[in-house]
Amino acid sequence: MENKISDRQFWECAGKLSEGRHLTQEQWRILLEGRSKERQRELARRASDLRDRIYGKRIFIRGLIEFTNYCKNDCYYCGIRRSNKNASRYRLTEEQILDCCRAGYELGFRTFVLQGGEDPYFNDERMAEIIRAIRQEFSRCAITLSIGEKEKESYALFKEAGADRYLLRHETADEDHYRKLHPPELSLSHRIRCLETLKDLGYQTGAGIMVGSPGQTTQTLIEDMEFLERLQPEMVGIGPFIPHHDTPFKGEPQGELELTLYLLSLIRLLLPRVLLPATTALGTIDPMGREMGVLAGANVVMPNLSSENVRGKYLLYDNKIHTGKEAAECLDALRESMKAIGYDVVVDRGDFLREDMK
Repeated sequence: MENKISDRQFWECAGKLSEGRHLTQEQWRILLEGRSKERQRELARRASDLRDRIYGKRIFIRGLIEFTNYCKNDCYYCGIRRSNKNASRYRLTEEQILDCCRAGYELGFRTFVLQGGEDPYFNDERMAEIIRAIRQEFSRCAITLSIGEKEKESYALFKEAGADRYLLRHETADEDHYRKLHPPELSLSHRIRCLETLKDLGYQTGAGIMVGSPGQTTQTLIEDMEFLERLQPEMVGIGPFIPHHDTPFKGEPQGELELTLYLLSLIRLLLPRVLLPATTALGTIDPMGREMGVLAGANVVMPNLSSENVRGKYLLYDNKIHTGKEAAECLDALRESMKAIGYDVVVDRGDFLREDMK
């Protein structure tokens, strides 16, 4: 495909993106279908330079606490879907969650990410109590939630209790594609409404996709880019699709490393100030995946603070890494690997930097 798109066409579109101008669907198609090794390398350089001008050579760390792998949903791609009878289920107690935060704080983490399935046991009151307990003990740290779709009243309660950020991947902005990934009781319109509500309530809000998920096309990626432009999220989490052996997608091919890196660069150019993680999934499909993610424009990594005895049970996909540089207690190894590519892991909340905060 790339040989049908001239350098002039390609770089004209890339230039418009870098200037913050709105792209047509055809211009997005040129960028997505005109990818080559040389063009990808140059876009990664531009994305990294842009990120460095805004945030410097700083990589922000988030302490990931996977506190429950129970989920009421049955998404076709997910290893903790309710139909998976082989999953070894667990829930952390409030005290166990606080212990994870305490260990993380000592290591230098100033953001805690509470991530879990949509577990009815953790109702609004329980979640608010946990958030208040973390806020009381760690008043200057950021609290991020990643616990799925809720109603406005729930999100407002969590915000009042002390939550700062919320991650909710939209997965796809295309209705037909959404239907291929999710059971009938879930809807794209509700998920988008949740993201808009989170923005309205003042959360630093994160959306995102799986790269290479079954049914994904150039057109669906164009719609994802247009959706991100409309939403203007403060965070975008993308990673390659990796199949899980106990899901309907067990035989589907894994998402591409190179396409994931390319999309990281495009998202950085589209949303210059975005907080952009180099995800665990990137590190799962390549030992240097997160380092490559940073060189493509990412500026966040999320080592695992969960209790060691449960890390191997929060398996959204096969072969998920939870040791080595992925483990919070191995932060020195992560610091060294980032320093080797010219970046410093910093002790910082790592908030989204608005234009008026230069």
